[in-house]
Amino acid sequence: MCDTLVAVGDATADGSVILAKNSDREPNEAQVLTHVPRTHHAPGSTVQCTYIEIPQVQETYEVILSRPFWMWGCEMGGNEWGVAIGNEAVFTREPYHKSPALTGMDLARLALERARTARQAVEIITTLLEEYGQGGNCGFKHPLYYYNSFIVADPQEAWVLETVGRLWAAEQVRDVRTISNGLTIGKRWDMASPGLVEHAIKKGWCRSTEEFDLARCYSDPLMTRLDGCRARQCRSTALLEAQQGHITVETMMAALRDHNSDDPSWRPSRGWLMETLCAHAGAGPTRPTQSVASMVAHLRPDRPVWWMTGTSAPCTGLFKPIYLNGGGLPDLGPQPGGNHNPATLWWQHERLHRAVLRDYPTRLALYRAERDALEATFLLEEAEMLAATRGKHHVDLAAFTASCFNRAAEATTRWTEIVSATPLPRSPLTRVETLAFTRAWDRFNKQANFEHV
Repeated sequence: MCDTLVAVGDATADGSVILAKNSDREPNEAQVLTHVPRTHHAPGSTVQCTYIEIPQVQETYEVILSRPFWMWGCEMGGNEWGVAIGNEAVFTREPYHKSPALTGMDLARLALERARTARQAVEIITTLLEEYGQGGNCGFKHPLYYYNSFIVADPQEAWVLETVGRLWAAEQVRDVRTISNGLTIGKRWDMASPGLVEHAIKKGWCRSTEEFDLARCYSDPLMTRLDGCRARQCRSTALLEAQQGHITVETMMAALRDHNSDDPSWRPSRGWLMETLCAHAGAGPTRPTQSVASMVAHLRPDRPVWWMTGTSAPCTGLFKPIYLNGGGLPDLGPQPGGNHNPATLWWQHERLHRAVLRDYPTRLALYRAERDALEATFLLEEAEMLAATRGKHHVDLAAFTASCFNRAAEATTRWTEIVSATPLPRSPLTRVETLAFTRAWDRFNKQANFEHV
């Protein structure tokens, strides 16, 4: 499950476009940051996506991706032209295609590698969708099949694109817009595939063109209820609307960390559905996933910057800046997998994250203020660097990114030591949901060969 948010034009404090996303997947499904330079391909080349091979284009653009380690495609990312994409699983009445095809993550990466604008990215996704379809297992340990929705943005505009099989509709964003794991386009859209309305009428999901509503006709009511998407989408929309005209990168970071509660004693064990933007996996089939990576894309026309965690649970981690066109990633060590590997960025942070989960209010409070101060330092330094180098072409963006990642790593190591040295409560809480949550994480840790901290 995931959430994607965007604010355009007058909705932001500086008039830029800002896109944000939490990628929610299985607790041990590590996500990897991937930088791919602009590449020229020989005529007749093909590209192997997650399941199928398709013709390659002559040139692919430089991209930064956040992707599940076992997939070719990405959950979110951006390219050298300032195009950014976040995708969502959506559950529909239309049967899913389990045979290999393009996944939603493949479509997102293909669009980023090939598009110069958000509008062009929408056209690329829909063209590929109509030609190759979407399908195949999108779950890590547990098979999962779904269709996809997207928010696609560039420095000038943003689009919501929602798909059902090979059918689709797209709506241009005005001010703010958010999507979760349910269809949201209703009776109005700006572009759509032929047959979208007629197919719903044929299936008996509505009686006429006048009655047609995309979300109402095509949504799977049970899955849409159980995945908590309506509550999350209402919350994300409310958060952005409350700050409309003043939305910043910090606004988006706060939204991705939101638990819909100001209670300092709040714990991620609360609740049985995934109804918070910063998602935490728990017991049972209604809380199978958590936020395993996060991104805020600040799509300034002059120098876009991607603030990415590369780690899970944004409420426990740090956003670091990444640039293209002369930036890229520092050496982040080996690629993570589904088992604990302390040499990797993602699993290094898991030692902190999973230690905090054992007594969330107490342990997060040990370093949250320092974390917020360090992140604020990154944001201030980034703004100062932008102002000092405006108009200059030779700026060592890579060095600044490396500095932020290094300082984040050092801080994470220090915080992990502090948190781990803090005794747990002598009298464990005995609420049913707390016991279920603890046992679920004991199981997740065992599956990943991960020892408690």
